[in-house]
Amino acid sequence: MTWEDPTQEARDLIRQAAELAVSAPDQWVGPVHEATLSAPSTVEIAADPALADAIRRANFDNLFAWATANVRAPGDRVPPNTSAVQLDVARDLVRRGLDEVGLDAYRTGQNVAWRSWMQICFGLTRDVDVLEEVLMVSAASITDFVDGTIAAVADRMAGERDELTRGSQAERRDLVTLLLEGAPVSRSRAESVLAHRLDGPHTAAVVWTLDRSADLGQLERVAEALMRAAGARQRLTVVASAGTLWVWLPVAGLPDRDQLGALLARTPEVRVAVGTPARDVEGFRRSHQDALEVRRLVARLGTTEPMVTFAEVELAALVTRDAARAEEFVDRVLGDLAGAAPEVLETIRVYLAALGNASTAATQLFTHRNTVLRRLARADELLPRPLAEDPLRVAVALEVLRWRASG
Repeated sequence: MTWEDPTQEARDLIRQAAELAVSAPDQWVGPVHEATLSAPSTVEIAADPALADAIRRANFDNLFAWATANVRAPGDRVPPNTSAVQLDVARDLVRRGLDEVGLDAYRTGQNVAWRSWMQICFGLTRDVDVLEEVLMVSAASITDFVDGTIAAVADRMAGERDELTRGSQAERRDLVTLLLEGAPVSRSRAESVLAHRLDGPHTAAVVWTLDRSADLGQLERVAEALMRAAGARQRLTVVASAGTLWVWLPVAGLPDRDQLGALLARTPEVRVAVGTPARDVEGFRRSHQDALEVRRLVARLGTTEPMVTFAEVELAALVTRDAARAEEFVDRVLGDLAGAAPEVLETIRVYLAALGNASTAATQLFTHRNTVLRRLARADELLPRPLAEDPLRVAVALEVLRWRASG
């Protein structure tokens, strides 16, 4: 797409608008995030924390690239964005079978960004002639930029699709997807393709990284350590995205946290979510769903624990599915106790888990019983209602606060 060179007045206005956009990106990036992740076509992307985060990074990367280019050379053509962020998103979407949906998100983002851009421009001038020229040039520039970026991303997707189609990883991924969806896949064929027995125990895990520059080798090392920590001799591993592995271990127990802890301490950007051990094909599905639920809760609450199991967060996961209501519940039930010192909160939580036995709580906390009693008295001062009158709801609220606070 071509357009006439803008006048100097139009260039000056475009530069001012671009500078405002760069200095306050949240004002126009936020609406783009909301639009791209709330559309009916992007439900699957929005439900996956890793993919949703990747789309947000892509949105910001595109808007920032276009705006900064117009700060440097207002009104000139902006080259397509072929940054690593865009190409990583393309790879992730293809590996989840969501490439077409992902391209639609670019168009949705373009429309919302255009409305925000117009608001910025209208706020800078009331000169109709200059404003008309600025909007004509901007519309052509944004369309050209987005068209070129989509074409580049689509090319990357095509290459990634070819690579996956040729490899055994694609076959494993497709077959695992069928199993998870409950498709009538014969056990013998599934076990042959996956090299993994389906008639025994399963403990599923999701291993992912917060570092987009990390390679899969790092995740593979953590998955291998996870296997050893669980006492397994083999594992089924599927690449879910550029920064996420799905893992199944043929064991009926959870991995040893202490054994895995040293490696996770050296790789603080890696997280592990572990499902509940279960058996047979249904257990294969259920344990994986549990691990995904843990992954979603970690994203929702910002928990920084390196490894979290479903058993630890099952209650918090149920309560926090509606984040706003969960926040209101915690504030209403705990009152001023929510802001108390961590040792007070932990004492109350352990005391309630010990069914109100102060001596047992003291033993578990490695402290004196009198210390527990003092902290219980302090809690009663801070709670809206005495602890003895509302122990169940206080226990639930503390469980939510425990995982939220760890972030």
